[in-house]
Amino acid sequence: MMRISTATYRLQFCPGFGFLEAQKILSYLAELGISDLYASPIFKARLGSTHGYDIVDGNLLNPELGTPENYEKLAQQVQALEMGWLQDIVPNHRAYDSTNTLLMDVLEHGQDSEYYHYFDIEWEHPYEQLRGKVLAPMLGDFYGSSLVNGEITLSYDRDGLSVNYYALKYPIRIESYAKFLTTDLGKLTRKLGRSNPDFIKVLGIIYLIKSVSAETSGRQRKDQVEFIKGLLWELYENNAEFQVFIEDNLKTFNGETGKSESFDLLDSLLLEQFYRLSFWKVGAEELNYRRFFTVNELICFRVENKQVFQKSHELIEQLVAAGKVTGLRIDHIDGLYDPTGYLEQLRETMGDVYLVVEKILERDEKLPTYWPIQGTSGYDFLNKLNGIFCQQENHQYFSKLYTNISGYTDNYEQLAAEKKRLIAQTTLVGDIDNIAHLLKKIADHTRYGRDFTLVGLRRAILEVLVQFPVYCTYVNSKEISESDRDYIQLALTKAKQHNPRLLKELNLIEKFLLLDYDNSVSDEEKAQWLHFSMRLQQFSGPLMAKGIEDTLFYVYNRFISLNEVGGYPQTFGVKIEEFHEFNQQQSAFYPHAMNASSTHDTKRSEDVRARLNVLSEIPKQWEKYIKQWQELNRSQKVLDKNREIPDANDEYFFYQNLLGAFPFEESEYPEFIERMKEYMIKSVREAKIHTAWLRPDTVYEEGFTEFVERVLQPNEGNRFLQQVREFQHKIAFYGILNALSQTLLKITAPGIPDFYQGTELWDLSLVDPDNRRPVDYEKRQRFFNEIKQRAKDELAELIEDLKATPTDGKIKLFLIHRTLATRHQYLSLFQQGNYIPLSLVGNHKDRCVAFARSYEGMTCIVVVPRFLTSLVEPNQYPLTEEVWQETYLEIPSHLQSEWKNILTEENLGNQEKLPVGQILQNFPVALLLNRIT
Repeated sequence: MMRISTATYRLQFCPGFGFLEAQKILSYLAELGISDLYASPIFKARLGSTHGYDIVDGNLLNPELGTPENYEKLAQQVQALEMGWLQDIVPNHRAYDSTNTLLMDVLEHGQDSEYYHYFDIEWEHPYEQLRGKVLAPMLGDFYGSSLVNGEITLSYDRDGLSVNYYALKYPIRIESYAKFLTTDLGKLTRKLGRSNPDFIKVLGIIYLIKSVSAETSGRQRKDQVEFIKGLLWELYENNAEFQVFIEDNLKTFNGETGKSESFDLLDSLLLEQFYRLSFWKVGAEELNYRRFFTVNELICFRVENKQVFQKSHELIEQLVAAGKVTGLRIDHIDGLYDPTGYLEQLRETMGDVYLVVEKILERDEKLPTYWPIQGTSGYDFLNKLNGIFCQQENHQYFSKLYTNISGYTDNYEQLAAEKKRLIAQTTLVGDIDNIAHLLKKIADHTRYGRDFTLVGLRRAILEVLVQFPVYCTYVNSKEISESDRDYIQLALTKAKQHNPRLLKELNLIEKFLLLDYDNSVSDEEKAQWLHFSMRLQQFSGPLMAKGIEDTLFYVYNRFISLNEVGGYPQTFGVKIEEFHEFNQQQSAFYPHAMNASSTHDTKRSEDVRARLNVLSEIPKQWEKYIKQWQELNRSQKVLDKNREIPDANDEYFFYQNLLGAFPFEESEYPEFIERMKEYMIKSVREAKIHTAWLRPDTVYEEGFTEFVERVLQPNEGNRFLQQVREFQHKIAFYGILNALSQTLLKITAPGIPDFYQGTELWDLSLVDPDNRRPVDYEKRQRFFNEIKQRAKDELAELIEDLKATPTDGKIKLFLIHRTLATRHQYLSLFQQGNYIPLSLVGNHKDRCVAFARSYEGMTCIVVVPRFLTSLVEPNQYPLTEEVWQETYLEIPSHLQSEWKNILTEENLGNQEKLPVGQILQNFPVALLLNRIT
């Protein structure tokens, strides 16, 4: 029977927080109300991995997280506490790393490797220098420079000959051993003599090497190779003269710095390999393997191959079968060749296990209903939730202010296309080039496609991808859904409008993408058309992610609270009707999807966004401060020739993040300055205006960090910092109220509430790696124990104390525990209950969000405030009828009952219209129940 979580808690396992550390907090999480541990990847990753997504072996636990015994003990503890384990898995890619044994096997044996087709490599690449090889773009400089500077070296050990570049170690194919062993062989002859048994062995080994390829293949060949390498190592260990010979040859091959010709032997040997070492920037333009997004160090899997699927899922299948893993979160579903087919195979293999996918949906996009899953990991919920705290009526004011400050107009769609085009023409050039070659190859076999040039087809493909309205479509061998057909046609229509000169090429692409077969098209040709369509849709997602999330969201800074993964900042918030409609749809179709508010990938934590959303309510005050700050800090900017650092747009971005992440505790301020400096470098590189990862401008980056350092110096004469503290203190309180509201909504709306590590207290983190800082669990457990004890005997006094010191985060922890306890007690209500939007009447009706959940006679009502800056003063809670006046919650006749506020244990009676001032009498959010047992 499928396990449905009550609430999940995401842990980011890393070398500093492994299985033993998780054991120490498990009881605390269970008592808090967490039913399921939600684990980042726990499989063997690259040494020192801080996130676990750079897996080298998915069938081994990561030894840096602890021993297998440590894991077993943790798993047993999870089961003993009757908790579940939701595991994040990574089917799309593996690390391009020396410890990836499957990939190293491919690099050593080429097509004779049993894993030759495991990785998504185009072995028959159109470029001759890549044909039969895989690019290895891992060098920090041009290949020639790295070679003659002695950075690329040959070495020998028990595993055989290898080429080394710092931490990288790649194997040498067996055929190249002959070149190495015959170099200066006469020297060994003179030392040992021709009749020496060991010298005869050397000659025999050279003979075996030269004949191995011709005589054997596949597994038999690999066995022969291992036999030869074993003989060599035996000789090396037992014959001192042979050992000297090997070491001398290594010196010869490794050359002498300053003598370019001395590296000819090594260069010649490297040209023979099944890989081509290159400068990492080459990966952007010449690439014959599919990467995760633009990360050269992550090479993709062909998981659509059943053998690859089975091999890569062996361990996770065992863990599911043993009941140690009770749910799976699928990373980057859109990167797979056939997401639908993968999910169907996963469901068949894993059985009735809980499945959610990391899927980014555009605003009006629907999750494919035919996927055998429980829903998404929660970005769709996150953006609907966040959007209702952004005051839409101030849309135009913010747009005008932003244009005046930055010069950017409000044409978001045009800017989005521009940034996607930038990525397509820079970091994804090689990927698009590969698709163009594929299309050209297919088109040449059709009478209406032969005359199209590679250049024209490449431009047309780029245009289609740039105009694609969603992350991905899911065309496969079964059918094209109506929604996918609509998205494809919309992209093509926009492409034709933008570049009518490519009309004929775009018509051809349309024919192929929509599988518009002629009667004369053979089955083989149909398969090629389908392959092109499925191949192209693998790259629409990475282009969208890199162009929008990782570029535009650092450029379009009108209101950065909305610049979130899966967000739509162009709409400036979400109407309450849209939020209600979304929840009704979730209740009907995906009642067990995840409700996220912070994740390991969010651009800002939930509490940063909650604070920033306050600005949407006070545009005039915000404008006043911005203008003052620009004036105060003008002299603090760094001048470089004809430019000021930072520019106005980056400066505006900085001020917003400064307010959002400003710490509550003064003791955290020195670290905060360093965090902001590091974050600003990352943000301007992502923006790709003045600097970028591919072409860093150290002058701009150092100038920006110097500016940050100057304006944040805590000296008495720093008027800017004084104003920031003053303004931040004001909006931080309203941000706390927003955060409490969104927390209660997340826990009670349809779906499974998910908590990112540490967010049970205030968490003012920015994008990774900032959000992967260690969590102080001792502090959280201490606070929690205090809350539990006092809630039993002195609830009213506890609530007053929580309200008196809201900045320590205890008030959020109290709300989470109290609400999760209710969720546990009335689980059917929250997992299966209907979602009923409730209406409010009165002069403050728009400042509340309310809904009911109802199931088999049991009903709860949720009421939370929003937009409070004009309702209460800073540090004043939105409580009592004095604040809310004649504002009432209308209770539908079929729901009318006696009500009790679970958070405060106050009884509210039975009224057709409940005064909001009574509902929010003593606590700023309310959870009402109609029947208490």
